[in-house]
Amino acid sequence: MNFKPMTAADRERWNDFVGRSPIGDALQSFEWGEVKKPAWQPLRFAVEEGGHIVAAASILKRKLPKVNRCIFYCARGPILDYDDEELLCFLCDRLRAEGRKHRAILLKIDPAIRAERREVVARLQRIGFIPVPDAPGGFGGTQPRCVMPLNIARSEEELLASFHQKWRYNIRLAERKGVTVKSDCTREDVRTFYQILQETAQRDGFRVRDLSYFERMWDELVPHGRARLFLAFYQGEPIAGAFNLLLGDKCWYLYGASSNRHRNVMPNHLVQWTAIRWAKAQGCRIYDFRGVAPQKTADQTQDATRETHLEGLNRFKAGFGAEYVEYIGEFDWPLSRFWYWLWTVGKPLAVRLLKQRKGQAGPQPVEE
Repeated sequence: MNFKPMTAADRERWNDFVGRSPIGDALQSFEWGEVKKPAWQPLRFAVEEGGHIVAAASILKRKLPKVNRCIFYCARGPILDYDDEELLCFLCDRLRAEGRKHRAILLKIDPAIRAERREVVARLQRIGFIPVPDAPGGFGGTQPRCVMPLNIARSEEELLASFHQKWRYNIRLAERKGVTVKSDCTREDVRTFYQILQETAQRDGFRVRDLSYFERMWDELVPHGRARLFLAFYQGEPIAGAFNLLLGDKCWYLYGASSNRHRNVMPNHLVQWTAIRWAKAQGCRIYDFRGVAPQKTADQTQDATRETHLEGLNRFKAGFGAEYVEYIGEFDWPLSRFWYWLWTVGKPLAVRLLKQRKGQAGPQPVEE
């Protein structure tokens, strides 16, 4: 086996390998590493055997402020056969060496491996990886731990029949009301989508990145056929949209936005149906709705007095017949015990103490 760094000349080979893998993800595509610049530096490594790639890891390197250290993050990777323990150990050993060369304090991974694969978790822990607790009140970790993929390797008639009856009605309602979906968007449409996304974020209480990030996504992904933007219009007004990723035979619903206006014409249902049909036309087998909140227990469901935003999101995606899937989650491999302790224990403790001191000092001025 041969471990080697990969360059732009290897882009096509890289994407072909990641795209063909059952656990391949667009976040491991060559182009996604370019999207994350300049805050993150992409480092791509592969293991070859007989001239063919058998393992790949697109590492995002981020420098830590004021110290000569960094973190390594392999989003939705590495990509390999996790049942091949010899290959897994070989790759991880080489990645550890690269991490120490770059003075990384940890290697973080979150491969798209189902939670029931406990033997994979055991292998990772034998190597030295530590499970990271899920963040409360959200999708889990850095990437969603729980997702909803939909099998679209069926006819459109079969797909529609698998949707919840109300979802089929809403799709037809949007069409009857005159909602149209633009699927040949241009770069100028990114600004329109972003304006709707800001409206969505304000309504549902989450933060969004700067417009420049979405423009960079367009510049790095769309020309290479890795993404598509969809916008829904009603009476000439843009009211909803979706930004989707594509790699191999999978499509991922990455970002969605909806206006507070004209929600009664159900544009989101038609946007998703349009995107699913487009993904089928590209030869996709899976349409992944991505992040959902962990399913509640029966007791938690009974105690709920109202539906939260995340619960509504789960219900919306489930209405399309998508399967609920939970992954093994996020794992850290500490490459420096001292710095890893500072990162995971020392820094959060200092932040909490600072907040407590500010609270004792009285109310702080709020910047407009």
